[in-house]
Amino acid sequence: METIQSLSYPIVFNDDFAALNQFLREKNYSKVFFLVDEQTEKHCLPLLISQLQITEYDLIEVTSGEENKNIDFCIGIWRMLIDFGADRNSLLINVGGGVITDIGGFAASTFKRGIDFVQIPTTLLSQVDASVGGKTGIDMDNLKNIIGTFAQPNAVFIDTFFLRTLPKRQAVSGFAEMLKHGLIADRTYFNLLKEASPETIDPELIYHSITIKNEVVKQDPEEKGLRKILNFGHTVGHAIESYSLQHDATPLTHGEAIAIGMVCEAFLSVEKTELTAAELVEIMETLGRFYEKYTIKEASVPALIELMKSDKKNNSGKINCSLLTQIGHCTIDIFCNEEELCRSLSFYQNS
Repeated sequence: METIQSLSYPIVFNDDFAALNQFLREKNYSKVFFLVDEQTEKHCLPLLISQLQITEYDLIEVTSGEENKNIDFCIGIWRMLIDFGADRNSLLINVGGGVITDIGGFAASTFKRGIDFVQIPTTLLSQVDASVGGKTGIDMDNLKNIIGTFAQPNAVFIDTFFLRTLPKRQAVSGFAEMLKHGLIADRTYFNLLKEASPETIDPELIYHSITIKNEVVKQDPEEKGLRKILNFGHTVGHAIESYSLQHDATPLTHGEAIAIGMVCEAFLSVEKTELTAAELVEIMETLGRFYEKYTIKEASVPALIELMKSDKKNNSGKINCSLLTQIGHCTIDIFCNEEELCRSLSFYQNS
């Protein structure tokens, strides 16, 4: 077992939920709620309940999928909390991937001006990224996380046992955020990940990713400066993810879209910062080993640019990117114009 101290809460890693039992005993909540989707209710909740010394709880289920991370489903969560008699001394335990931790954190942070919530991430993506850092949010009009809050959980409990039930595609999706952590902060770690397998990932590598994100968040909780480095790949990547969700029969996962975004923004890093052409090739080759090529049609480019122009990270109408100065180092607040972004999309498509 390892415990990482974050801003005001612990991140407990692989302790069979002994710390969660202690947490529940000490807090003595009036009511406990579990938020799940149909996958985590089937595959994760039974194991969790078997480890917990808890007999009374209520269950709230939402439908899985990024397309359901919206205000309508959030209203459904609020209504269930009201119907079950939740008060301000209630606890919401979010059990699932990034959709569950994002929407669950948002619902808890706004219900009765805020109730306590705990994150139990069950996917690789949510363990290394979504559950840590206190960002909550929902999507609206195909814009990712455009509505949300900064609200810190009371605790995060991470158990890599849950990853055994994870489909390969979801494991590879989460792996993109681990690669990003290496690219923005730790060249040695990136080198280790190049030889790793997302499906059988070493828990120590997962733990290291969590520590990288946590250290950044602790220094800049509300993304005023340093935390923006975590957005590398996400300006282009979020646009592609949103477009794919709307237009593709089988939409890209978050990680697949971010992998594309990292190639595009690495290209921009060569043009606008100090990344070398050799490092760009290394990044492309590494990502190419894990992620299949996606076709960006020329007709989709204007829509992608419009999505980027609506990105929540922008400032004064300028599209804001975080770019690499070298592998292992990132700089922030680099504004890119439409022509540059179009070139980056063309580079990906033709590379």
